[in-house]
Amino acid sequence: MTRRFPLNVCALTIAALFTSTAVFAKTYTASEQANRIAQETIIVDGHIDVPYRVKNRWVDVTKATEDGDFDYPRAVKGGLNAPFMSIYVPASLDNSPESTQLAHQLIDSVEAIVARAPDKFAIAKSPSDVKAQFEAGLISLPMGMENGSPIQGSLDNLKAFYQRGIRYITLAHSQANHISDSSYDLRRKWKGLSPFGKQLVTEMNNIGIMLDISHVSDDAFYQVVEITKVPVIASHSSLRKFTPGFERNMNDDMIKALGENGGVIMINFGSSFVDKAAGQWRKGLTAARKALIAEEGEDSPNLENFEATYREKVPYPYSTLDQVLDHIDHVVELIGIEHVGIGSDYDGVGDSLPIGLKDVASFPNLVQGLLDRGYSRQDIEKILSGNLLRVWQQVEDYAAKHSA
Repeated sequence: MTRRFPLNVCALTIAALFTSTAVFAKTYTASEQANRIAQETIIVDGHIDVPYRVKNRWVDVTKATEDGDFDYPRAVKGGLNAPFMSIYVPASLDNSPESTQLAHQLIDSVEAIVARAPDKFAIAKSPSDVKAQFEAGLISLPMGMENGSPIQGSLDNLKAFYQRGIRYITLAHSQANHISDSSYDLRRKWKGLSPFGKQLVTEMNNIGIMLDISHVSDDAFYQVVEITKVPVIASHSSLRKFTPGFERNMNDDMIKALGENGGVIMINFGSSFVDKAAGQWRKGLTAARKALIAEEGEDSPNLENFEATYREKVPYPYSTLDQVLDHIDHVVELIGIEHVGIGSDYDGVGDSLPIGLKDVASFPNLVQGLLDRGYSRQDIEKILSGNLLRVWQQVEDYAAKHSA
């Protein structure tokens, strides 16, 4: 049967074709200087989804892998030595024991990576761990929890996850949970944070866990920065200036509030986070699928491999390294070099990564791009790790004073 797409996506088709052919014309090559900086500098990536990747389809990332965005050889090549392992729990598991159980299982998987290759990896629970392990030639694996659902309203669970190495918590994910509203959830159940969520902000400050405001609604963000006594992070978010209407990203007023808080936004590499064309393409895909279902029904054989077929007709408009750099530039222009970092979302955004930043071996390309735009080595080191390590240390110091 011939596969058809509705006429109302033709404009998107033409735009995507022009965008796609334009970006593929450029290649990125890192200089010896860029490679040297990448190898000599601690690189912290705020968000990599290896644990959920190996849960869905196990591979040994201590060795080279055929798919995915992360493995040990590619991390070494790119100079990546402190990727935060995302302990991601789907929103559908909120208010269930399975949520907490899954989080512990994913932490187990990170510990298993280290156990298989202690000469390559080590768990990191503090900035000092990251620095010492860098000097020892090990890749640090700090952990952040994506979605606070596993806490299940229990401060005992919060303490247990801290003991196991969780050092930031993304308060919500794709739906409102018992802590916070989500930027993706139109219901706005709590109009920001729940009563427990407000209590949790203070408890996370006191115990020494960074607050991650990626994914939360705008109201929740402002409530967090009002309550917290320490800087917060956005572990994998980009800028709404370049993606109008995409609330998952942060607008300029939020960026300024983050700067006043002393926090850091860590730029997400996913094309839909970087450029509005990718988001429009996704809307076109959804519209075409709905149109096909309306015409042929839910059982249509044309729904099999629908996205792959759609991509053949409407090439995906990948963003570029240069556009990622535009996000970094804009943060620096708004609030200064001290407030931007890297949160790639590798292994979490599928086949949507920018040209020039396709996997963890690509960090020298990012360094080269920063050099080409006039950033000094000192400023590049702040972006690659210094800013995040500064916030992490401030959070630790506050908790230590509180416990004392």
